[in-house]
Amino acid sequence: MSLELWLLSFISIITTLVIVTFILLIVMYLTTDPYPDLSRSSVEECFYDPEKSEYTKLQFGLTERPDKELSVIIPAYNEAERLPYMLADTLEYLHKRNSSNKKFTFEIIIVNDGSKDHTLETAHKYCKLEGSDTVRVISLDRNRGKGAAVRIGMLSARGRILLFADADGATQFSDIEKLEEALASSVANRWNGGMAVMCGSRAHLEEQAIAKRHPLRNLLMYGFKLFVWLVCVRGIRDTQCGFKLFSRPAARLLFHNLHVERWAFDVDLLYLARHFDMNIVEIPVHWQEIPGNYCTFMYHFVSICSFQSSYVSMKRPLFRFLSITARHLT
Repeated sequence: MSLELWLLSFISIITTLVIVTFILLIVMYLTTDPYPDLSRSSVEECFYDPEKSEYTKLQFGLTERPDKELSVIIPAYNEAERLPYMLADTLEYLHKRNSSNKKFTFEIIIVNDGSKDHTLETAHKYCKLEGSDTVRVISLDRNRGKGAAVRIGMLSARGRILLFADADGATQFSDIEKLEEALASSVANRWNGGMAVMCGSRAHLEEQAIAKRHPLRNLLMYGFKLFVWLVCVRGIRDTQCGFKLFSRPAARLLFHNLHVERWAFDVDLLYLARHFDMNIVEIPVHWQEIPGNYCTFMYHFVSICSFQSSYVSMKRPLFRFLSITARHLT
């Protein structure tokens, strides 16, 4: 193929992508509600009670004062195989900390996002072993997306600090100590009511990962990062790591305003954190690739387009008024 023909093909592909993106953004803008969907079905307002083998209505929310030190929210969709390994490591670590410091109390909230495998049964098993005060299970009545699962878990949490962690166990859980230390320092040195977000980051592993990945996957990754940098969040090298720690005031404000319910909802969270002038810190964590990742580039792409339409809608005067009011009331 001659150089001229190659360039012509490349320009045609780029032009087509730009046109498709523009059309998709218009459609998303016209069809996306500018306000977050906080609705929950009656089932989603309950947690599993192993003593009665039934679901009991939640009596606690993110607006209440905390009665645990840490809440760990684990969104799970078809994670029957990987979830047991993650929970075993997490519970071993948390019980060890609790045995050495009784003031360190914790809960794990597993949110089953409409799984079609045995994820729910696996979660129930750990709930029965540990008790519903330690391991709580919330089951969504349909697949709503990772963002919705995390939000519902967060809004039901009892912890002073709140972590969401992916069910695959790719991040070494003990690295939470790094995030806790950074969060304590950040909250102590800020004036904004203790609102801060600590992001586990794999950016320091990027060079090694690039060398192992297929060139096309690397190209898509760079395209995604460029898109995020251009229209959403700047200054955060790794927006997608599923290991983020929030102060309770920050979680309360962010998850009541989260728009994106599926993959790449992290970008929406970080945009909102910047919008509300929260301190955001990236912390390097140990991470390993776990087989069975469901995330695809197109999923990211569509989610970011959806977020972008919400971003435009958020410029409306009513949202500005509501966001400023929420910030001062929190």
